[in-house]
Amino acid sequence: TQQPGQRADPPNATASASSREGLPKAPKPSQAPGPEFSDAHMTWLNFVRRPDDSALRKRCGSRDKKQRDLLGPPGPPGAEVTPETLLREFQELLKEATEHRFSGLLDPLLPQGVGLRLVGEAFHCRLQGPRRVDKRTLVELHGFQAPAAQGAFLRGSGLSLASGRFTAPASGIFQFSASLHVDHSELQGKARLRARDVVRVLICIESLCQRHMSLEAISGLESNSKVFTAQVQGLLQLQAGQYASVFVDNGSGAVLTIQAGSSFSGLLLGM
Repeated sequence: TQQPGQRADPPNATASASSREGLPKAPKPSQAPGPEFSDAHMTWLNFVRRPDDSALRKRCGSRDKKQRDLLGPPGPPGAEVTPETLLREFQELLKEATEHRFSGLLDPLLPQGVGLRLVGEAFHCRLQGPRRVDKRTLVELHGFQAPAAQGAFLRGSGLSLASGRFTAPASGIFQFSASLHVDHSELQGKARLRARDVVRVLICIESLCQRHMSLEAISGLESNSKVFTAQVQGLLQLQAGQYASVFVDNGSGAVLTIQAGSSFSGLLLGM
């Protein structure tokens, strides 16, 4: 029974109070942390306090060196390389490369089964007999022969000795020369030579001395000797199938004779 003046607590309030007393107390919120180092600062400290890398590398290097020294007995000493040895090896390599390059250029011109030859087409021939050249006449020389003397050569199949014409087996640059012994004894009896009394020696392409490029040498006839030598030499580019030959242009008023033994030579320089 309630006494007068007392206020009864609501049942819900009593139950809640008793329930609070039976439950464990909630943890108090943690206090604010003190002045601790941040993560970046801790990382920096760890980096500063790391072991000495130089000492570690030195220890690792010495360990590796010891291990390498224990791999096996040392081998024989290597060959001593001098500058002279290197220069000699370089010269040999350069020679091999040059020969290989020329062999690639000249292989199509060489017969099958023939070894390496740096000159595929070359000849040196001599006039077999004297050749008469009338006054004011242009004459093509023919009737050559291959000398049997030591030092003569005839390579390739481009030269026709009978016609005196060299036909290019392939397009390329050729070097030609001619040395003619001219007998002008008939002019020595004349009182005076004229300005046009000269002899021209030419090496022409396809017998067209005026149309195509030609090699030319002009010699006067004022020599006191009975025979003088007129020479011409130079380079010509021939297409495959074109021929070159020697011409004599007698511009004098007497007969000239080209003596036997006059020579005509040529060789293939390159494509």
